[in-house]
Amino acid sequence: MRNKTSNIHTIDTQYLGRPEYAAAYLIVEGDRAAFVDNNTNAAVPRLLAALETQGLASEQVEYLIITHVHLDHAGGTALLARACPNATVLAHPRAAPHLIAPSKLIASASAVYGRAEFERIYGTIEPVAEDRVRIMDDGQTLRFGNRELRFLHTRGHANHHFCIADSASDAIFTGDAFGLVYPALQREGMFAFPSTSPTDFEPELAREAVRRLVDERPTCLYPTHFGGVTEIEVAAGQLIRHLDFAERLRDDAAISDRPDDTLADYCRARLSDYFAGLLDGRGNLGRDADIWSLLKLDIDLNAQGIAFAANKRRRKTRAAGA
Repeated sequence: MRNKTSNIHTIDTQYLGRPEYAAAYLIVEGDRAAFVDNNTNAAVPRLLAALETQGLASEQVEYLIITHVHLDHAGGTALLARACPNATVLAHPRAAPHLIAPSKLIASASAVYGRAEFERIYGTIEPVAEDRVRIMDDGQTLRFGNRELRFLHTRGHANHHFCIADSASDAIFTGDAFGLVYPALQREGMFAFPSTSPTDFEPELAREAVRRLVDERPTCLYPTHFGGVTEIEVAAGQLIRHLDFAERLRDDAAISDRPDDTLADYCRARLSDYFAGLLDGRGNLGRDADIWSLLKLDIDLNAQGIAFAANKRRRKTRAAGA
């Protein structure tokens, strides 16, 4: 029988100044510790404070586990590694090179956010020493005290994404593979939706990832955005429906006669209408300005990701016809 004493602690990173927007997780295993995701440089003091609250020193951190290298999950890795000198960074094979040499990651994120906004949010992203990074393959396991951590490669949101199944808690840390489940949106029942941000969004693979996580039959899922989810089947059904809509929107955008550089605006308008429809009838959620402020960044990023996927389809079609 599995040990349900999990010693998992949710840390609110206060990302973008918002409560319950992005989490880091602290796993305590006796006198050892591991972090799952770390948000940005600005969040690192919060992570270290959470560690201290558990009576542990930074030298007792054994692992820094990165679900993927998007900067709201991995931006503080180098700074946190410097603060935790005995920790090994665990990463997907395709994520590890970006931790060791982050220049392409910085350029890509700067293109999405704009250079000034990137620097304001993320600051300076330093490389992590190669000898401190360990690659975890699909299905690979790692013994951590009395628990076993198992790594599940889950594409769809990003091609360098994995989730982490924890034997002690019967839970899975899902990064962005099981979507976004903001507590502020749960007032009128479960409200989960996927992240389709640039540049690796693939709806077919994203659905496979959701189904793989459900098939593991966990008792709890821990998405980075935000906190534990136990209504897993309900949330999964919502995610699949959202991904079906995103796939249709990608295909509609790809075959439309709109110029390539206008597809993001087209997708943004469609997504805004879609979310308005979802919120309609959910009490005051659809009329709550704070809710729309919360959703704005995700609608913008999701629209960019769907438009990027649509333009990629267009390029393949043009290349095939050349």
